[in-house]
Amino acid sequence: MSALLEFATGTKHLTMSELEAGLDEIRRAPKDQGILELIVRRPGVNDREILTEGELRLHEGLVGDSWKRRRSSSTPDGSPNPLMQLNIMSARVIALVAPDRNRWQLAGDQLFLDMDLSAENLPAGTRLSLGSTVIEVTPPPHLGCQKFVARFGLEAMRFVNSPLGKQLHLRGINAKVVRAGMIRVGDVARKI
Repeated sequence: MSALLEFATGTKHLTMSELEAGLDEIRRAPKDQGILELIVRRPGVNDREILTEGELRLHEGLVGDSWKRRRSSSTPDGSPNPLMQLNIMSARVIALVAPDRNRWQLAGDQLFLDMDLSAENLPAGTRLSLGSTVIEVTPPPHLGCQKFVARFGLEAMRFVNSPLGKQLHLRGINAKVVRAGMIRVGDVARKI
């Protein structure tokens, strides 16, 4: 299903104290394995497709996603950054900032895992088996931006970009595909 992003004017954004009250639940996320809760393909700017399964390829990332066509300011020639093929966000964090699950896709990430994504638990170089694939956490930071503010509020961006937010990777992590294959909602991601 494709959805043009529309921003509800009446959406209530959480305050910093409401966001901080959710930290204990976020910290309870599984460490060694977690469930893939949602797959989102971004075929074009502001387009989203919710998938029950997807294919990951080495040089393409999530098949049908626009990553391969996006320009990047982090590469010398503006080509897509291979270290940012996949954007992964904690299902617990997105559930906090967007309690309505229909709004999760607005975060712009492709994979939503119920797993501890913190720098301590999943440092760059960590590999995860997921479905028949293997992905690797990469070093570039994944931070909240103006789109995140528009969708979830200024306090949410401050929360995910705070020193603690960066340590816990509340905005998420970047990854690349190291073994192609299929993934499905409900698959278990395991550290290997």
